[in-house]
Parts: sequence; C-alpha cells; structure tokens
Amino acid sequence: MMYFLKNLFRNIRSKRFLYEPLVKIVLDGDALIHNYALFNAIQPELRVAPVLKSNAYGHGLIMIAQKLDKEGVPFFVVDSYYEALILKNEGIKSDVLVIGYTRPEIIQNAKQKGVIFTIVSFDQLKEITNTCVKPTRFHIKIDTGMHRQGIPIHKIREAISDIYKNKNIHIEGVCSHLADADTKDSSCTKKQKEVWNEWREYLQKEFPTLRYTHVEATAGTLSARMIHANVARVGLGLYGIDAVSENARALHPVLSMESIVVGIKELQKGECVGYNATFCAPTDMMIGVVPAGYFEGIPRELSNKGFVKIHGIYCPIIGRVSMNMMSVDVSQVPGVQEGDLVEIISPQTSDKNSIVSITYAPHIPYETLVHIPEKIRRVWK
Repeated sequence: MMYFLKNLFRNIRSKRFLYEPLVKIVLDGDALIHNYALFNAIQPELRVAPVLKSNAYGHGLIMIAQKLDKEGVPFFVVDSYYEALILKNEGIKSDVLVIGYTRPEIIQNAKQKGVIFTIVSFDQLKEITNTCVKPTRFHIKIDTGMHRQGIPIHKIREAISDIYKNKNIHIEGVCSHLADADTKDSSCTKKQKEVWNEWREYLQKEFPTLRYTHVEATAGTLSARMIHANVARVGLGLYGIDAVSENARALHPVLSMESIVVGIKELQKGECVGYNATFCAPTDMMIGVVPAGYFEGIPRELSNKGFVKIHGIYCPIIGRVSMNMMSVDVSQVPGVQEGDLVEIISPQTSDKNSIVSITYAPHIPYETLVHIPEKIRRVWK
C-alpha cells in the first residue's frame, strides 16, 4: 500500500513539471536484457549479479534496477547503503548487496529488509562483532592480492573466530576482487585465483550455509572456469562495453545521448568561435550550437577533435566544449535547421561518437559514463 501511495504522489508531482528537455539519455532495454543473458550464457554455472553502483554507471540506478528486477538476479550490487535505500524505496524486490564500506552504527540501525552488507576489513569486523545485536546478513571480503579492501589472508582464521562469537552475524557470501583481470595471462591474476580457490574452499567448510561466492567482474568472466565461485559481478559489460575480451562484439551498448540544434549561424573565413579562439574558420562555413557541454558529461578533451551526428552525418566539434554548449560544423549537412536531432553519444561502438571513441587516455569509459549528471532525463527507447 505504501509503495502504491508513493507511486501515486510521484506521478502527480511529475505532471506539474512536464517539459521536453534539450538533452536526454536514451536507454535501450532490449540491449540491456541481451547483455544480461549473454553473460549468463558464457558460464551457465555462474549467476550474474548486476552492478548498479554510481547511478548504474551513469545509466540510471532506478530504471536499470526496475528493468532487471524480474530477471531472477541473485542480488544487485551497489556501493553504499544510500543506494540500497533508494532501490528499496522504489519497490525493488531483489536483494541488494552493499559492497562498499558501511559504518557499523549504520548497519546496526538499518531497518530495510533485503539489504546485505559486506565486511571489508578486519577492523570493521571487530566493531561489528561488538555492536551487532540483531540478525544481519553479510558477505565477507578477503584480500587475495589487490591489497585495497578485504580481510588479509593471515587474519582469516582470527576473523572466523570473531564471527563465531556473535550469532547475529550471518555470513551468506564470500567475495574478493581481481587487480589485473583485464590483462591477458596476468601472473598477478593467476596468483590471486590460486589464493581465492584455496581459501574459498576453506571458508565453505567453516560456513556450510554459504550461498554465494564471487570474485569475477566483467573483465574476468572468460576465465571463470579457473575460479571456484557461483556468482559473477558484472558492471561495465552489462551496459554493453567491454574493450578487453572477445565478448565486445556481441555486446549491445545500452546508452545514447540526444539533443537538438538550438542555433545556426554563418562563420566567415578567419572568424573564430568559442573560448580562447582555439578554432578559426579556414573558409566560410555554417556552424550549429548544441546545448550540451562538460556539465552534461561531454569530455572537454573533445574540443576541436570530437564529433556528433546530425542526419547521420558526422559533424566536427569546433572550438572549446563549454559548460553547457558546444559548436559543431554543420557545413556538410543539407537543410540543417534549428530543432534538428543531434546524436551526441552513439550506441554503436564503432562510431566516432561512441562512449569508447570519445574517451581519450588516460581516461577510461567508466569515467565518461559516471560523469553524466543524474539530473539529465533518462527515457527508454
């Protein structure tokens, strides 16, 4: 009943603010389900836990979770309790695993059902052992070699002893994380897998009721047969991007960004456009103004070298990408006019304006995606 009322008030409120945004994110639900099914098929013995942290990698936390909630996921993965609360507040029925650090007092006061916490350090475990006074579900993270989070290997037996002291601590999962999974034949990954396999078996004996064991992410799914686990945490690949494995061509990118032309003007030979006059017209040309800039997540590195598409034609970005707008060369677009659709980010990986193409080293696609503001409207295709 409470969820029904929340939805009712939300719908009433949204109708007060009806407008057509100048910039929007378009999500392809069929592509999302395709990618989810693909990763499930790669290793049928591994269930796929979708990673939804950081606003579902910029795609939209709530919308992505709602689309996948009926797919039988073992659990969703988020970074913070705040993200878990958002999902549960929106009526998400699947379990939600908070894989990042959570303060012990937050864990103790948590009242949401279906939220699981991760024990990410030995010190945190000590505090939880002393403060946990109600039955709480946990996954325990072990440090197999990344040396960022997790119980150190030499502390595992002591950690188990501490857990036994508090019957309210219910360990239903064990996890770790690979440091170099995207490097082929990595000796670091091989060593981590050996450590994981040995200690996972040990922990399974110590906690016979373990439901989930997981260490692999997108980059490591192809080598999952070498790892004893029953779940794979898939993030970037779920959204159709995987630049390091043979899955890449079979994946379908989920996200695209659209806008419109809001201004057209003639630029005479020798005239400059944008901040610092970094572009001067080599000949007479037509330019279009697009109301999206680095606030909307367009990398400033695209200044004078990126592209958008108008009527299917690549239009170079000229001059600096500004905070909320950019100029593009529309000289080659017949009949271009204000209001024409602009494809800023293409869902086709091979396009010059795809997420992969617009991300320049040392940056990575993760950065580009998560820098797309949450306030930009997301819609399903």
